[in-house]
Amino acid sequence: MTVLHVDMDAFFASVEQRDNPELRGKPVIVGAGPHERGVVSTCSYEARKFGVHSAMPSRTAYALCPHGIFVKPRMKAYQEASDKAFEVFEHYSPFVEGVSVDEAFLDVTGTVHLFGTARALGESLRREIREVCSLTCSVGLAPNRLLAKIASEEAKPDGLFETPFDPEGIARWLALKPVKTLWGVGKKTGEILNKYGFRTCGDIQRADPRFLSRIIGVAAAKQLIDESFGRDDSPVDWEGAAEKSVSRELTFPVDATDREEVRSSLVELVGEVARRFRRETRWARTAKLKLRDGAFNTITRQARFELPARDDITFRHKALELFDREWPQGARRVVRLVGFGVTDIVFEPDDPEPSLFPSPAAAERDKRERIADVLDRIPSVGVLSAVPSVQTSGRHGRRE
Repeated sequence: MTVLHVDMDAFFASVEQRDNPELRGKPVIVGAGPHERGVVSTCSYEARKFGVHSAMPSRTAYALCPHGIFVKPRMKAYQEASDKAFEVFEHYSPFVEGVSVDEAFLDVTGTVHLFGTARALGESLRREIREVCSLTCSVGLAPNRLLAKIASEEAKPDGLFETPFDPEGIARWLALKPVKTLWGVGKKTGEILNKYGFRTCGDIQRADPRFLSRIIGVAAAKQLIDESFGRDDSPVDWEGAAEKSVSRELTFPVDATDREEVRSSLVELVGEVARRFRRETRWARTAKLKLRDGAFNTITRQARFELPARDDITFRHKALELFDREWPQGARRVVRLVGFGVTDIVFEPDDPEPSLFPSPAAAERDKRERIADVLDRIPSVGVLSAVPSVQTSGRHGRRE
């Protein structure tokens, strides 16, 4: 297997520098203002030289880099740039796993031969990203997802790194890297490992599995030993013709407390899910809402459609029904992430009682589907902008 990991360089800040030439070459900090309560979403490499990094309080960032240029996030611009980048990714493999708005894994096993070598494929992708998006990305090439992710970090910024593909070469390459390089080694686990002298992947490679199991647990020890040798059999979780669900999520740069802002963003996600869903002839039976708060507590809520659906209006009705039930007007919440998806996919309309004259519900669904199909063929027009809002109380049309 050949896996490619793409990470857009300082994505939000790079989009700001791309769109505003006056910001190029300067320390750009995207997130809350320098004197506001809030955090840095991301920052340019010029700001990172002063110790600024993502998730840092903006006031701390200002203390480290008082000449930094603080910019409020423009999520619509970032999403548009992301959409273009993912279109490029699909030129190189049909198997694309989107990890976030600026990061993806590609299984390029079946397409490497079209470019001669994996490196040639990766360099071609980087050139096309630069030409299409006017942005740069870092690319890691490896025999699995774990190593591809580590390799892209080696490539930063604006580079390509290819790991060894043979087991012995992989083990030697990983041996000197710190244990925190591996998945699953967070701050707490890292402190435990360091306490017992495990500081590098090589230390883990040489560890007694029984001793390692006693200090971090049997399952964690086995996973860590496998990863220290670069072993990872997890597949690229692509969304293709056999996908079981279609969903989109948005992580806010700063935790959101404005109900209407989150609601508006949900509506935009619904439109994106609907358009993606209609790339194939299929219907969904179930809608799902996802909300995550500032403490990373996640809830999911789902409900079935009256009839299997594939149009924006029906998806939006159900999404807002779930949202309004979970976050009623006047209630207070802190939201870090909002997501919407549809599942229980069928490839026939699945009307309950076929007859010469369709039921009113089926007739209404057919009408909505015709509207959606027509508007899909019109550039830059979507159902959300052409059909009046239904049962909504906030502003819509701002995609984040």
